[in-house]
Amino acid sequence: MIIDAHHHLWDPGKGHYEWMTDDVAPLRRPFGLDDLRAVLAKAGVDASVVVQARDDAAETLELLADAGTDSPVCGVVGWVDLTKPDDVEAQLASFASAPNGDALVGIRHLVQGERDPDWLRQGSVQRSIAAIGRRGLAYDLVVRPPQLHAAVAAVEANPETRFVIDHIGKPRIANGSSDSEWEGPMRRLAALPNVWCKLSGLVTEADWTSWTIEQLRAYTDPVCEWFGEDRLMFGSDWPVCTLAASYADVLGALRELIAATTNTAQEKILGLNTVAAYNLRPRLAKATTRPG
Repeated sequence: MIIDAHHHLWDPGKGHYEWMTDDVAPLRRPFGLDDLRAVLAKAGVDASVVVQARDDAAETLELLADAGTDSPVCGVVGWVDLTKPDDVEAQLASFASAPNGDALVGIRHLVQGERDPDWLRQGSVQRSIAAIGRRGLAYDLVVRPPQLHAAVAAVEANPETRFVIDHIGKPRIANGSSDSEWEGPMRRLAALPNVWCKLSGLVTEADWTSWTIEQLRAYTDPVCEWFGEDRLMFGSDWPVCTLAASYADVLGALRELIAATTNTAQEKILGLNTVAAYNLRPRLAKATTRPG
């Protein structure tokens, strides 16, 4: 079983995606469920988790609508306003009562776009993350290296919440074989047992036109050592990945990067760990990449 733990669906005509600048112009078009189904089926991927890309609740409802019967989507990582903890419980309850509300498995905010590196340390944000954990949901951390220390603080303050680091913490792969600002806090996060890490978003943190497996390996090898085979997940970051590679190329690169591990470890990274991190088992029977 292969589960893609991280991809997106969007239609720029339905809402504003602030990060869709001219630098990523090829992404400024709809990427819908039929597009997803085609790339997953071609790659032999069985199911997937769709992740928010717009900081508003309306998008979460759109993503839940895509998680219906015969959809490959078995989980949705949505959005709530973490700066308003008094509203979070009500918003999560509203999602739960929406069509396919049981597909909500996590929450994320685009912290990477916040100018304050300590955004995650805010008391209101901390209380909201605690409420997310009480609902049995995971919290996805999409941060850049300057924000990783605040991410450590958020995890340490919420030991009962499951956390998932997106894109291995977005190290500056294009700048070389090491990133000292990234390494220290990532080691600290890996030492905390309630944190999983997605092997995702690698090719777009590298040079889009000249990335190599060895450049990626300089970062994935230590991450694999720090987190171990039980807390790593494959994620494509499709369609963002298409700026640098096809879906097939991303999956092929991941297979090559973990080829030296055992078959059991590969099965965990390619699917089983995603089931555990997002508690997907109740939804898996409804998900399929195949028509009909």
